[in-house]
Amino acid sequence: MLIVVTGVSGSGKSEYAEQICCKLSGDRKKYYIATMQPYGEEGKKRILRHHRLRSGKGFETIEQYMHIGEAAERISNKPVVLLECMSNLLANECFEKGGNPDNIIDECMKLYQVCGHLVIVTNEVFFDGCEYDTDTKNYIKRLGRLNIQLAKKADAVVEVVYSIPVFHKGKNILEDKIRNRQISNINRSRNRQISNINKILKI
Repeated sequence: MLIVVTGVSGSGKSEYAEQICCKLSGDRKKYYIATMQPYGEEGKKRILRHHRLRSGKGFETIEQYMHIGEAAERISNKPVVLLECMSNLLANECFEKGGNPDNIIDECMKLYQVCGHLVIVTNEVFFDGCEYDTDTKNYIKRLGRLNIQLAKKADAVVEVVYSIPVFHKGKNILEDKIRNRQISNINRSRNRQISNINKILKI
């Protein structure tokens, strides 16, 4: 399943995306693909904050700042993957040497092919009312187009507003997936308990 989670800075979208991954994973491995490069003290603080949010949740981190499809080579067995975030990935592809922003969608689909579920976090950066230089305006337009393309391909699209998820697409599909995973987890746990009891009785 392909899920897009969006929201403004500080909306709670990252935490919500992590919750989805944990609910969908069951016994599957979870990967966190980090696209933010640690520029300056503020950037380092944001990265540390995200590390704290993920602590104890079982994510294995892959740092992939550009060419996101290359991360597929480091993933196997159809895991749950959290890609955070699209705005940083696009900035890297636009402004770093060797970047190719036109390939981002194809690269994301290449990554998706090896995932059981892929959750992509993106940003809403279109409503601050500020005036920007031409390069930044072009970047914002690109991000808008990218978000539209991702939303069309996604099975579910969720906007997080003040930590509240607002679904634009696929609410029932996602809830069914999570419900089925929870039932599967319960059944697995019950089977393990029965197996353990049988072993004890044989002893």
